[in-house]
Amino acid sequence: MRRSLAPVIAVAVAMLAPPAGASAQAGSPDPPSTAPAPALQVKLTGLDGGRVIAGREWGVRGTVRPFVAGQRAIVRFWRGGRRIALKEVAIVDAGDGSGSFSVSMVAGAPGRITVRASHRATSELGSGVSNTTHATVLALRAGPGARGPVVRLLQSRLAPLGYVVGRRGVYDARTARAVVAFRKLTNMSRTSYASEEVFRRLARGWGRFKVRHPSHGRHVEADLTHQVIALIERGRAVRIYPMSSGKPSTPTIVGSFRVYMKTPGTNSLGMIYSSYFIRGYAIHGYADVPVYPASHGCLRIPPAEAVSVYDWVRVGTPVDTYYR
Repeated sequence: MRRSLAPVIAVAVAMLAPPAGASAQAGSPDPPSTAPAPALQVKLTGLDGGRVIAGREWGVRGTVRPFVAGQRAIVRFWRGGRRIALKEVAIVDAGDGSGSFSVSMVAGAPGRITVRASHRATSELGSGVSNTTHATVLALRAGPGARGPVVRLLQSRLAPLGYVVGRRGVYDARTARAVVAFRKLTNMSRTSYASEEVFRRLARGWGRFKVRHPSHGRHVEADLTHQVIALIERGRAVRIYPMSSGKPSTPTIVGSFRVYMKTPGTNSLGMIYSSYFIRGYAIHGYADVPVYPASHGCLRIPPAEAVSVYDWVRVGTPVDTYYR
């Protein structure tokens, strides 16, 4: 005898029906997410007083609380209201209930950079935005009167080559003279401004003084072509200064000599702390030290360096003068 299917169909329909009081409207929206909203915090790394030199690497380090595995942070960078970069990075467990992330950047064009991080909402963690922070990118150039990391970089590259720089981080008169000497030795225009090309040449290792007479031991060399004077020890220049040698009508004598007399103070001719190496020719400070030959045959050096050089030179110290 064939049984009726009506009871089975009735049970199935009852199972598919919504519970009492529930809406039967198709396409109802999902209930709001209950995932916790994260707290994000960022700070910048690799800066010097909030500043970074163009071409140098710097970075962003961030924290997210709470930590939820599998999440990512988005770090955005703006310059002048225009977004210049966006980096997405994984958030990793920091071990204290929070997560961390980091990204790096290479400083580009000079200007003020704004940085902020965010997290897009997921089913496990809500949306969040970090604090906003800033970095200033500095141009790779400097001139007299400048201060800060660019000047420190300049000085840190000049000093190992033997150029005498001044107060750390300050583009003072002594640092300016070092730049003049470097420009002279690298056949650049003879100014005291450290252009981007000066930094590029320093980075390539240019500007090293080529000692002509290493066998002379502790001695002085005057490069009349480049108008610089160098104090030499153990085959290398330990101090390099700009100088002005004899003008065409009264040229400096070329050759190898020795200091035979030293006179401190300033004489009637305006020669400051003089070290004589042949007849009346001396290494001495003088009020006027142009970037070209202008003396009566002596080796003029800036007055501020006269005492230092005088103290370094001894009676009997060899002095070599030559053209490259």
